[in-house]
Amino acid sequence: MSKPLFLRTLPALAAAAVLAGCSLIPSYERPAAPVASQWPDAKTVVATTTSVADLDWQDFIGDTNLREVIRLALANNRDLRLAVLNIEQTRAQYQIRRADQLPTVSAAISGSRQSSSEIDKSITSSYTAGLSIPASAAWELDFFGRLGSLKEAALAQYLATEEARKATQISLIASVASTWLSLQANTELLDLAQRTLATREDSLRLSRLRFDNGATSSLDLWQAESLAAAARATAVQQQRLRAQDINALTLLLGQTVPEPLLRAANTTQPTALFKDLPVGLPSEVLTRRPDIRQAEQQLIAANANIGAARAAFFPRITLTAFAGSASSNLDNLFKSGTWGWTLAPSALVPIFDGGRNRANLASARAGREIAVAQYEKAIQTAFREVADTLAGRATLGEQLKAQQAQATAEDERARLAELRYRNGVASSLDLLDAQRSLFAVQQLVAQTRLAQQQNQVALYKVLGGGWTPPVQKAEDKQAGL
Repeated sequence: MSKPLFLRTLPALAAAAVLAGCSLIPSYERPAAPVASQWPDAKTVVATTTSVADLDWQDFIGDTNLREVIRLALANNRDLRLAVLNIEQTRAQYQIRRADQLPTVSAAISGSRQSSSEIDKSITSSYTAGLSIPASAAWELDFFGRLGSLKEAALAQYLATEEARKATQISLIASVASTWLSLQANTELLDLAQRTLATREDSLRLSRLRFDNGATSSLDLWQAESLAAAARATAVQQQRLRAQDINALTLLLGQTVPEPLLRAANTTQPTALFKDLPVGLPSEVLTRRPDIRQAEQQLIAANANIGAARAAFFPRITLTAFAGSASSNLDNLFKSGTWGWTLAPSALVPIFDGGRNRANLASARAGREIAVAQYEKAIQTAFREVADTLAGRATLGEQLKAQQAQATAEDERARLAELRYRNGVASSLDLLDAQRSLFAVQQLVAQTRLAQQQNQVALYKVLGGGWTPPVQKAEDKQAGL
């Protein structure tokens, strides 16, 4: 038996809708980057074909303990989990928009019985069964690209959330690494404060002994008392800062930091925690950053919304249909000769809407301008972040070398001052001043080393970082995502 006319006609109508459909989306052009073509200190930057975005974080980080901490964070962090769930949601919304371009075909069975008049009391029966495109889900023939524009906007939003996930992952890696470095630095500073406190308490006991024997004045005693109290306060402060670092790591990891990793944080830091990073031109860097790519996808979505707003000015053509069997007798419903079909196209032409369509179009255009401004701001912010971090890389190393040389000199000065004091050549004030200066410069060395290491992490982040793609789901592959 040949197919009903409706079933033969439906594919042709679908093809016609696809072929006849047009797009009213404005042509997209990427806005020019409102930044310089070179970094401020271009002499320190060597152009390279290698991008940081292609450098995976495992290759960037040389410390095995830190890599393990980051793996735990990537597996359990709630912010990253939210980013992944946002992708799931926007992917579903995109699939909904894709489904809007296809007809909704349902199996329909209905029956009715009603009396024809009060005089003869007769009852009329009607039964139908078949496939239908119901009026409640009428198939819109997208001749003017409204549904196509909405689909393009949904796709761009989906891609934007994917870029947001990448940005979240890179930020998480950088935050974990930075907090880990802070924990190591504060552990080092706590050890330094405790050793300094022990030294100053020894000096205080010696000053008391000399004061009791009339060999020194009360001024020297109180000076030693003050320095010992200052060291005690610093030690307590470093204990608090270390505890706060552990709490921050716990939040980033989404679980308690394993004890072996905490013990590893107390070990001596390796000389090379991170791999040297290549820095290219701004045009190369800025197009690889996930946050900028996210802003661009949002701009593409805003541009597509203009197409949907334009299409609202044109007629909206919809189609309802039915193909199946109809009979007044339920027993004969599926017998030969009862098959039939109906095809009911309709067109809704906007005539007067109180300015709604014009307002929607104006809103869509304004949304695009907002997206352009956000995109340009993202580029400018990224440019400044990279420039600041490059400035740090160019100066922090030299600053650390100078402070290490100063620490060596202060250490020798303190040793000689203590020797002279014990031999009665120098005063206690000379010794205490040397100890105070040594402690201060040792703190600066640890803090500057931390700043240099965190600057390396920040440089990895602002250059686009490397991110690990998630395992693509089967639904994504089927949907072409």
